[in-house]
Amino acid sequence: MYKLFFNLVFKRMDPEKAHYLAFRWIRLAARVPVLRTFVAAVLAPRFRELRTEAFGLRMHGPFGLAAGFDKNAVAIDGMTMLGFDHIEIGTVTGEAQPGNPKKRLFRLIPDRALINRMGFNNEGSLAVAARLASRNPVFKTTVGVNIGKTKVVPEAEAVGDYVKSTERLAQFADYLVVNVSSPNTPGLRNLQAVDHLRPLLAAVREAADRTVTSRRVPLLVKIAPDLADEDIDAVADLAVELGLDGIIATNTTIGREGLLSDPALTKETGGLSGAPLKERSLEVLRRLYARVGDRITLVGVGGIENAEDAWQRILAGATLVQGYSAFIYEGPFWMRAMHKGLAARLNTSPYATLAEAVGADTRKVSA
Repeated sequence: MYKLFFNLVFKRMDPEKAHYLAFRWIRLAARVPVLRTFVAAVLAPRFRELRTEAFGLRMHGPFGLAAGFDKNAVAIDGMTMLGFDHIEIGTVTGEAQPGNPKKRLFRLIPDRALINRMGFNNEGSLAVAARLASRNPVFKTTVGVNIGKTKVVPEAEAVGDYVKSTERLAQFADYLVVNVSSPNTPGLRNLQAVDHLRPLLAAVREAADRTVTSRRVPLLVKIAPDLADEDIDAVADLAVELGLDGIIATNTTIGREGLLSDPALTKETGGLSGAPLKERSLEVLRRLYARVGDRITLVGVGGIENAEDAWQRILAGATLVQGYSAFIYEGPFWMRAMHKGLAARLNTSPYATLAEAVGADTRKVSA
């Protein structure tokens, strides 16, 4: 039914307008008590064997919503209602900004992919913090907060911008993510270089500890798939050195190899997400796990379309997995299928728990 609806309605609409229309429906459904209970019962079945622990947090399962879908923390209950096991909001910047000029979101349907150059459009850390402070959750879930650099802030002043967002948002975050890997903010990816990344992560860690004294807020960094292998190793080593809690692999790519869609679309600037990212993201994840093992929690994201993709990320070393682009193509029953498929794979595997399966394939290769 959803695929028919997508072809008849969403496919004919501007992608950004379709996104906000679907977003509005999800939010409205989550506000109606009887309806949201029914939807959650149908779309978000719970499987005891999928229960997951990461960063000291317990979750119903390993699969969450990647940053970018709910930029301003307005649909946490709605996305939980659909079955996501954790919600990562953002990217949130120190100051509010409109993002890049439209048109800035493109569907590559033959490739089951998206290109976006949204440019961190969001209401800013102050407004998002106020919304999180006043939130009265309907469903209990894990909320990650993804922070990035305000576009007008010079690269030399980026640390202060991230610290400002940290001071405002850390108290509401179950975990905090430093995003230095979007291709749509000028100079942002330069911060992935270890010499720049070390003082940035150290400052955010100090700000989080200073702001939230009652607990330790887990801190992660999100990296690009376009990093050279030696740079991936350097980031992994830095994460261990600084005592980071996790690495998210990966963000969108600026690569365009092997695409089937109209060249007029594939030439659009921005970050490519979806199925074409699958192999490289998996490769980066394997490299990270081989480097850090179980010392750091890894989150696999990029090109995950189905339960088999998610299962391969877990075997490669991911404790948590995330998705976004495939949700656009698969629709609201996607998470139901994901949970059923993961439970089936675990139950027919030689592993007693998901935790036991994490990194199993990468360990075999290393051995």
